[in-house]
Amino acid sequence: MSRALRIAAGVVAVTVAVGGVAWWRSAQAPAGSTVAPAPVAAEPALELGEPDLVTARRVELAHVVEVAGGLRALDTAFVKARVAGEVLAVLAREGDAVRRGQLLVRLDPTELDWRLRQAEQTAEANRAQLDIARRALDNNRALVAQGFISPTALENSVAQYAAAQANLNAALAAVELARKARADADVVAPIAGVVAQRLVQPGERVAVDARLLEIVDPSRLELAAAILPADAAALRVGAPASLQVDGVAAPVAARVARLNPSAQPGSRAVLAYLALEMQPGLRPGLFARGTVELGRARVVAVPASAVRIEQARPYVLQVEGDRAVQRVVAPGRRGLVDGVEWVEIGGVDEGATLLAGTVGLVRDGTRVRVTLPAAAPAVAGRQP
Repeated sequence: MSRALRIAAGVVAVTVAVGGVAWWRSAQAPAGSTVAPAPVAAEPALELGEPDLVTARRVELAHVVEVAGGLRALDTAFVKARVAGEVLAVLAREGDAVRRGQLLVRLDPTELDWRLRQAEQTAEANRAQLDIARRALDNNRALVAQGFISPTALENSVAQYAAAQANLNAALAAVELARKARADADVVAPIAGVVAQRLVQPGERVAVDARLLEIVDPSRLELAAAILPADAAALRVGAPASLQVDGVAAPVAARVARLNPSAQPGSRAVLAYLALEMQPGLRPGLFARGTVELGRARVVAVPASAVRIEQARPYVLQVEGDRAVQRVVAPGRRGLVDGVEWVEIGGVDEGATLLAGTVGLVRDGTRVRVTLPAAAPAVAGRQP
């Protein structure tokens, strides 16, 4: 017998033996009994406690828009030179408080003094010419009355007198201009405030309109915030705002004081000017960020941590029976409820139970089991 025939015979023998054993076991079983199938392993459930669940409920949320930018003084001014000249003295430095009209910079007045004297002398010469023209006019009037000169000569005298009067008036105007230029050599503060920049030093020669100092009024500050066109329609003067300023621990209250009537080129944003309520530590140039309240409404909302954003569309995990079901939602306005940020959602009914953000990633349809703490038993009072 070949090796292949021996192997085949062995396989047949094993099969017959197994079949015989199965027949013997079925014959030994009682009549009407069936063989129980092997048990199937139960699907594991995600254990959830009370801290792992949140409830969608109707709360009052404010419709806010975020703003950011640098603070600036409402009143600020660059002190400029009104005449050209050499700087003799700068009487204020950065941080010095100044009052309106206070002398800040002195320019060399030598050239201006001589121009004023020249204008005054020119005015005196024109005044003398006017006296000569007046006397000539008076004499010619008498001669015309006596018939010694013609009326034409009198008319010439009248014209000469008028010309002398005009020359004197022009000379007097030149005197006033020279006097004003001399006064402009002493540069004074146009507003009350604090010196922010000192831009010149003694000995420098400055031209007309050269910047000498910058003065800011730190008692009134504002923030220019760019509001998107979608939110600008709901913005109103007087709307409240809350800002967090760098270096200032407490939130700073503010309000919308003015709205720019024109949109910004390119971004089409509208500038809103927020007036801050002053408190210690605020100063121009600090960076601030915060929110402006556009309105309030009662909406269905959940804690912001319950809204999951790791997929293409925001969603929540809602507990339905013993399953965690994924629900796509549309987040809306945001606000604080008892110090926690909540967000309005569309697509979930009020009272729905959701998984909190602390649970972590959970697949859609995961089996869950909610375990709530049992109520503490009442303690019977002692009998007297």
